[in-house]
Amino acid sequence: MSAAETSDTSDEEPGQVRAMPVILRIERAEPPGRTALLEAAAAAALAVCLDERSEPGGDWAEPVHAWLDNRIRKVARRARGAHWQAVLDLPGITVDVDGAQARALVPGLVSQAPKEVSRLQISGSELPLDTPGPAADDLPVLLLNPEAPMTVGKASAQVGHGTMMLASLLPDAALAEWAARDYRVAVRTPTPARWKELCPVDDPEGGWREHRVVAVRDAGFTEVAPGTITVLAQYPGA
Repeated sequence: MSAAETSDTSDEEPGQVRAMPVILRIERAEPPGRTALLEAAAAAALAVCLDERSEPGGDWAEPVHAWLDNRIRKVARRARGAHWQAVLDLPGITVDVDGAQARALVPGLVSQAPKEVSRLQISGSELPLDTPGPAADDLPVLLLNPEAPMTVGKASAQVGHGTMMLASLLPDAALAEWAARDYRVAVRTPTPARWKELCPVDDPEGGWREHRVVAVRDAGFTEVAPGTITVLAQYPGA
């Protein structure tokens, strides 16, 4: 989509806006690593979409597909202690990566979010940047825009978009293989030069064909300018 298209919400009714809540466990005493938490959030969002309960006839099918038929919004919130335990009772999937936990919930109307979710803060917590080692060659990689700094909440929503877009382009066999690995990914920040080399803004089809890269373009409602490409999702084997 063009930058202008991503930020045009003239066809939406405010009371009908849907979003997937992504709950990030950030305990005060022992906060998780930033990269691990983003990797957990990315996997959890996709796991909800491809869970058998989201298939036609499943318990989650109606809310998931109503969300997918509109703009794919995610709202990341932080939780700790009893508030984290409370969201575990809501329908969704938790992913743990090296002790970092994120839970993606079944999407629904923002105006009807359960109190266990609406009482959680969207902003206010940040995690320090870390320096993970090289990504494994056989994992999909989500590359964060090195020139568009994002909070951990914003970035967690963006990497979730990345896994969903990547999954939409994969054949069934590749999806099954990824599912067997619990949709694990690597999140990294490339150099500006590498980002420019891979970013398929002028040729999306060529970017997928030559580099197995798909780009996430953000509507710019928070933190970044409308039309910003926030994440590049790359499938291994390009």
